[in-house]
Amino acid sequence: MKTTGNTIFIPGATSGIGLGLALRCHAAGNKVIIAGRREERLRRITAEHPGIEAVVLDTTDRASVTMAAETVQTRFPETNMLITMAGIMRPENFRTPDFLSTAEATVATNLLGPLRLIAAFTEFLAAKPEATLMTVSSGLAFVPLPLTPTYNATKAAIHSLTCGIRVQLADTGIQVIELVPPAVRTALMGQENADNAMPLEDFLTEVVALLEARPDAHETLVE
Repeated sequence: MKTTGNTIFIPGATSGIGLGLALRCHAAGNKVIIAGRREERLRRITAEHPGIEAVVLDTTDRASVTMAAETVQTRFPETNMLITMAGIMRPENFRTPDFLSTAEATVATNLLGPLRLIAAFTEFLAAKPEATLMTVSSGLAFVPLPLTPTYNATKAAIHSLTCGIRVQLADTGIQVIELVPPAVRTALMGQENADNAMPLEDFLTEVVALLEARPDAHETLVE
């Protein structure tokens, strides 16, 4: 993939890694369209960062995904990159039945959401001479955290899904890349100041450097 001159759609870019990556991509000379459920936050981000566009999107709602995809593909037909960033991470206690609602919400956001986005954009991106699909898994896909079993499972599924998609799309112009974050200091699990989490800006700097150094990589894993 090239790191500049793209038009990039990033659902889940209203905070944390998603927002940070959107700002880095924007600064690198890419057109960036962010998406999320909170319209007021989208308005604030676009006001603070002229040139970034925004679309309201709830990835747990199939109709919302369809509408957002149609909007992006119509307003920004040059879009050649999709980053499926949206996700949630919540603790669960499997010794009580209360975990089920959390598990269902996690699957809906972290697995069905990316699947819906990929379904809405694959044909569109395949028509481009060069395009990129970036999925977002986690280090917890490989070394699970007992506190968040369903989150771990959805991220393991994203890893496996990405491997399969990469093979199926090998004869198209779509490059499939998996971003595999470690623990990063974001609000995802209230770890903004966690000693065992990587500072967000350090993570973003290393990710950008890796993408520039290894534009043909299948996976992006920071040291």
